[in-house]
Amino acid sequence: MSASIPILPPGFRFGMSTSAYQIEGAAGIDGKGPSIWDTLTARPGTVRHGEDATTAIDHYHRYGEDVRHIAEAGTHDYRFSFSWPRVMPRGTAAVNPLGLDFYDRLVDRLLEAGVRPVPTLYHWDLPQALEDTGGWLNRDTALAFAEYTSVLAERLGDRVRHWITMNEMNVHTLYGYALTDHAPARGLGLAALPAAHHQLLAHGLAVQVLRAHGAAAVGVAGQHFPVSPASDDPADVEAAAIFSDLTNWTFSDPVLLGDYPHELIRAGVGTSGGRLAEDLELISAPLDFYGVNFYEPTVIEAPREGKDYRGVMEVDFPEGLPFSPVPVEGAERTDFGWAIVPSALTGILRELRDRYPSLPPLVVTENGASFHDAGPDDGGRVADPRRIAYLDAHLRAVGDAIADGVDVRGYYVWSAFDNFEWAAGYDERFGLVHVDRATLRRTRKDSWYWFRDVIAAQPAAPSQERDGTGSAGALS
Repeated sequence: MSASIPILPPGFRFGMSTSAYQIEGAAGIDGKGPSIWDTLTARPGTVRHGEDATTAIDHYHRYGEDVRHIAEAGTHDYRFSFSWPRVMPRGTAAVNPLGLDFYDRLVDRLLEAGVRPVPTLYHWDLPQALEDTGGWLNRDTALAFAEYTSVLAERLGDRVRHWITMNEMNVHTLYGYALTDHAPARGLGLAALPAAHHQLLAHGLAVQVLRAHGAAAVGVAGQHFPVSPASDDPADVEAAAIFSDLTNWTFSDPVLLGDYPHELIRAGVGTSGGRLAEDLELISAPLDFYGVNFYEPTVIEAPREGKDYRGVMEVDFPEGLPFSPVPVEGAERTDFGWAIVPSALTGILRELRDRYPSLPPLVVTENGASFHDAGPDDGGRVADPRRIAYLDAHLRAVGDAIADGVDVRGYYVWSAFDNFEWAAGYDERFGLVHVDRATLRRTRKDSWYWFRDVIAAQPAAPSQERDGTGSAGALS
C-alpha cells in the first residue's frame, strides 16, 4: 500500500453501509414480524455454526453508539436499510408504529450528528407473510412494496431526501430463487426469472412513489463485476456472455435501457405483450444516481466433462448449466475466498459507462473485504492492515475510473460494523468497527482510523449539505 492517502475530486462523498437484518437484531421485539431470513436460519444446517440474527449486533438498542462511530469518522453518508417486516409485519395493510418510531429515532440521530441518511428500502428481508403468498414470484408483492414505500416516504420524507430502492436484485434472485443458498431457498433455476422481473417492477413503482413525495434523489444498488472467458475458445466466450447477461445485464438493462438483454430472458420473466412494455417503461424511469456494489471479478468457462467446479464461488452452481466459474488466476484472496483485483472495479465502472449512453452518476454503494481479525489486543487495538490495503487499492481504482472520464460521485465501505454475513454467519468480518460476539462491545479497527484520515485529507467538503436536506439531484 502506498504511504500517501488517495485523493478524490472535490465534493466526492464517503460513506459506510449496513443492512437491517445483518445488524438490527431485536427479532420479534416491538411488533416486528418474521422475515424469510428468520425462517431460513431456523432450519438446521442452513447457516454456518447454526447461527442466526435474532440479536445480530443489537443495533436496534445500540443505534446511538453506532451513529457515533459512523459520525466521528467524518462520514458524509450512511447507507442503511429499513426492515420491511419491522415497518409492516405482514408486508401490507397494518403498519407497526413502533417500527416506524425506531427509524424516526435513527434518522434524527444521524442528522443531529451531521450524517446524511441514504436508506435502502429492500435488502432481502421479505416479510414471511408475503413469501407465503408467492414472494417475488407473485406480482402482487411489487404492489405491496409500493405501499410500503409510501408509508416510509410519508413518515420520513421531510428528513430523508436520498433513497435507494432495491439492493442487489441479481444476488437475491440467483442465490434465493434460482439456488438454495439464501432465503427463500427456492432452487428454481431459470424458472426464477419472474422473481427478477417483479423486483424490477417494485423498483419502478417505488421510484414513482418517491418522486410523488418529493424525493431529492432516487437510485438503485446493483452488484456488478466484470465477467471474462477462461480462454478464447468460442464455447468459453459464449458461456461468459450468457453468465454476464444473467447476472449483470438482466437487472441493469431494464433500468437503464428499458429492455432485457436477451430474448430468452425476456421470454422467461413471465410477463409479455403490452403489459411487459408498460412495466419496462415504469422500470426505466430516469434515476439520479446508480449504485454499484463490487467485490470481485468472475471468470467463466463452458463446462468440461468430469471437471469438479465445487468451491470456486461462495455458492456452487448445479450441473447442466451452460457456464461454470473457474478461479481468478494469480489473485490474492480475502479470508472469505474472494479474489482481490482492484483493477476490476475500474473495469466494471468503465464498462457501465460504455454500455449505457444515459448512465446517471455512479456511487460505489458497497465495497469491502472479510478478514478474520483478532479481537482487541491488550492496548485495545484491532490491527487490520490487509483491510486497509484492500480499501486503499479499491479507492485508487475508483480514482482511475474518474480519471478516465467515468462520473463517480461517492464510495461507501462495506461495512461499518462486523455483522451477520447471511449463510456464512459471524465468521466473516467486513467491519471498520470490531464487534465482540460475546459482549457486543464495539472497538474501532485501524481501518476505521485510516478511513477517518482519508476523509479528512480530501481537498474540500462535499458541496451538498451534510444534514440531508440539501438540493435535488445526484449524490453530489
